[in-house]
Amino acid sequence: MRSPIAVAPGHSRLLAAGVVLAAQSLLLSLSAVPATADGGQPVPARGTARMGQGVLEHEGVLGRPADVDRAAVARTEGVDVSSHQGNVAWPTLWKSGVKWAYVKATEGTSYRNPYWTQQYRGSYDAGMIRGGYHFATPDTSGGAAQADYFADHGGAWSKDGKTLPGVLDIEYNPYGATCYGRTKSQMVSWIKSFLDRYKSRTGRDAVIYTSTNWWTQCTGNYSGFGSRNPLWVARYASTVGTLPAGWSFQTMWQYTSTGATVGDHDRFNGDLARVKELATG
Repeated sequence: MRSPIAVAPGHSRLLAAGVVLAAQSLLLSLSAVPATADGGQPVPARGTARMGQGVLEHEGVLGRPADVDRAAVARTEGVDVSSHQGNVAWPTLWKSGVKWAYVKATEGTSYRNPYWTQQYRGSYDAGMIRGGYHFATPDTSGGAAQADYFADHGGAWSKDGKTLPGVLDIEYNPYGATCYGRTKSQMVSWIKSFLDRYKSRTGRDAVIYTSTNWWTQCTGNYSGFGSRNPLWVARYASTVGTLPAGWSFQTMWQYTSTGATVGDHDRFNGDLARVKELATG
């Protein structure tokens, strides 16, 4: 048997320190690798999600928005905005023909849009009919709790002819698993809980914003909300495509994420009088 190699005490301490430094370096290199959501994109900070973000990442652009046949039926142009747009040039949008707007108010039960006042009041001052939307995160808290938070911080409704009912933005999860770790039946229950509480708080049925692909994947294409909740469908193409089960028509359509002045542009399925009808209930 060979005798062990003797190591001087000072050398022993240096060797141990080197091992520790190597381990720390490895941990730092691993932590520097960004986490990714289901779509392979880096996970953004909580609160930064915006309407249509996941639709663009997962479904992409399916056609040129310029190909939309505006003459086929009366439609009214609208936009949706969040903190990503910052201070919005509302008079410019008004002059371009935009007559209604939705502003992100809340997300989960802790985030509030820091540009809410400029965006919500600014659209009103420009002459638009406007409302607020809530970005749902079903993995962080219950539907009723998020509806309460929304109603308390921008989602309230008043019958002034200028306030649209609140929107539940339920779509691809930008922070992790596409369906927020919920089964199809659990997702339907979560949505129902949100909608029921919002109705009890405001007296209005919330609009549901989603895409057909996400709705099919995460709710099993549930058809039970079409009789009471207006549909705002997302599809970046020249046609609205197949709608989720339960709806025979869409009330609104987010048709592009590359519009003028702000990216997300939408069309209301009717003339301005119909927009006013939705606002008054």
